[in-house]
Amino acid sequence: MIFPEGGGRESHRKEEIKQYYRSFLWSLVFTVPVFLIAMIFMYIPGIKHALDTKLVNMLSIGAILRWVLSTPVQFIVGRRFYTGSYKALRHGSANMDVLIALGTNAAYFYSVYSVLRAASSTDFESTDFFETSSMLISFILLGKYLEVLAKGKTSDAIAKLMNLTPGTAILLTLDDEGNVISEEEIDSRLIQRNDVIKIVPGAKAASDGFVIWGQSHVNESMITGEARPVAKRKGDTVIGGTVNENGVLHIKATRVGSESALSQIVRLVESAQMAKAPVQKFADRISKYFVPLVIILSISTWLAWFLAGKFHGYPDSWIPKSMDSFQLALQFGISVMVIACPCALGLATPTAVMVGTGVGASQGILIKGGQALESAHKVNCLVFDKTGTLTIGKPVVVNTRLLKNMVLRDFYELIAAAEVNSEHPLAKAIVEYAKKFREDEENPMWPEAQDFQSITGHGVKAIVRNKEVIVGNKSLMLEHNIPISIDAEEMLAETEGMAQTGILVSIDREVTGVLAISDPLKPGAHEVISILKSMKVRSIMVTGDNSGTANSIAKEVGIETVIAEAKPEQKAEKVKELQAAGYIVAMVGDGINDSPALVAADVGMAIGAGTDIAIEAADIVLMKSNLEDVITAIDLSRKTFSRIRLNYIWALGYNLLGIPIAGGVLFPGTGFRLPPWIAGAAMAASSVSVVVCSLLLKNYRRPKMLEHLDIGGIKIE
Repeated sequence: MIFPEGGGRESHRKEEIKQYYRSFLWSLVFTVPVFLIAMIFMYIPGIKHALDTKLVNMLSIGAILRWVLSTPVQFIVGRRFYTGSYKALRHGSANMDVLIALGTNAAYFYSVYSVLRAASSTDFESTDFFETSSMLISFILLGKYLEVLAKGKTSDAIAKLMNLTPGTAILLTLDDEGNVISEEEIDSRLIQRNDVIKIVPGAKAASDGFVIWGQSHVNESMITGEARPVAKRKGDTVIGGTVNENGVLHIKATRVGSESALSQIVRLVESAQMAKAPVQKFADRISKYFVPLVIILSISTWLAWFLAGKFHGYPDSWIPKSMDSFQLALQFGISVMVIACPCALGLATPTAVMVGTGVGASQGILIKGGQALESAHKVNCLVFDKTGTLTIGKPVVVNTRLLKNMVLRDFYELIAAAEVNSEHPLAKAIVEYAKKFREDEENPMWPEAQDFQSITGHGVKAIVRNKEVIVGNKSLMLEHNIPISIDAEEMLAETEGMAQTGILVSIDREVTGVLAISDPLKPGAHEVISILKSMKVRSIMVTGDNSGTANSIAKEVGIETVIAEAKPEQKAEKVKELQAAGYIVAMVGDGINDSPALVAADVGMAIGAGTDIAIEAADIVLMKSNLEDVITAIDLSRKTFSRIRLNYIWALGYNLLGIPIAGGVLFPGTGFRLPPWIAGAAMAASSVSVVVCSLLLKNYRRPKMLEHLDIGGIKIE
């Protein structure tokens, strides 16, 4: 299998479910007869007489049967609790297993003492708790079985992702001219980098790659959450696991096996589900002190009731006929120990985080663990990059003005030669536009650029055909002491006024031309900013672009605070300033130059179409590259944490209410007492209810505000 770590975890989970199921069934085999003998048959005259028949002195057949049947439950079926207790105590801590082992052993060994005393006495009537210890173990195993069964459902997102990769692929063999010589069906695990794979309509892509032949539409919803099929033609990338809808595609494999996007997503979701949220430290701290406190409470409860009975602190009529004051006190003590198990508290956070991250993955929002999830729900300030985040990120050259007499083809040849080495979206737009002057060539060869230098956030510099070519913003020209003419200044002001980016071109230290580049706003950007305002989240734009363009874009989307011409380190500094002012800051970006700010922010959100470095630096990856997913991410995190709070209220409230009742607070006035086996059932029910409460997050729906949002003329549902 391609994902051994995921597969191993899945098989381990299935084995764990089987083990608990088998243990529970074996416990039932012995516990049901114990329950029947102790609770039912004692009221059926003929059977009661047989069970009460004495074997040795006061030792009855019923007591022997209960002892024999409960012993395998205590020591064989319940062995896991002894093992868990030993491991915990060896590490200097006490956990739920310690409480269960103490509670069941107290009931079991008191019962053994009672039976042995009856066997050696002619006047001591034994009263045992064998049914208590065996029923307690059975209910706890049932609770554990239901718990691991429910917890397994929280990992459905991973299971679905892992099943996306097809088992086989069609491998093509090409000749030197790119013609298909042969095709062969192979196991998809055997695909190597640079292999050419054929994807027929309806088939899944067996690896990541790019199209070298063919046109089609590909359904990427299982990876990105985007419902609309994406058009693919020569040069476009294809993600492994996505479904080819209509035409035939030939793709060249680029990332295979554990390097593939799908494999990385699986690892990311897995590590996110395993990572602890800071809020869980609260539960861990409580659990650390809670177990010793419960043991003290339990012993104190037993001692208080025992002393009260010894010194006639309550009427003898309170003691049930079937027991004495010591046994009544012991029952209260065991009930307190069992009902107070903090396992529901320990499940409150991890189950909700697992479901929350799984739901996020299914919506195309990859959340890297509990830390990111917790921070996102507190966010009250969003810092947006402009290019590729608020805008589509595929800018186009819309105007060119030459300030010197020069052939436009030659002008663009020099610029393209310098910019082809840059990864910046504006550089790509210029090179793409320059290709129009070389339409006769599909992939034109540009003149060689020497001494190439990329000045992050400003532009590029190179020597092309013995000419010094500098392409960039106004700041870059001023840094190199290149004079900017009045005409160039006016052209810049005009382009910026139209929300376009003005790029200056200097050839041999003289401004030769001005390029106007437009990067259209993402559909729905204005509505997203408006919704964020209604959610009491402040929006700020920080961009390396010039102030004119930045302000025009900000005005269009409704952002009031703008920091323009910011270098990468200045973006990070701005984030830190906002944090110092008391804001919980999320940074939304897509480029390498956003990485420092993404790391500095409380929550870094990377646009999925951005660079690998930005995605690596971010805490949350928005796979669909849609701005509205910023709102979904914050809303999902808020919903998850409200569920965690609800789990804590339930778990703590249950203990605060259950412990006094188990300790006998209601007994003096009402005669109501909580037998240990019922306390065990209640404790198991508490754990299961917390897990079920977390599982209800699976019904999460995006905020209603987004239902009416039109993205590119298509209503988002």
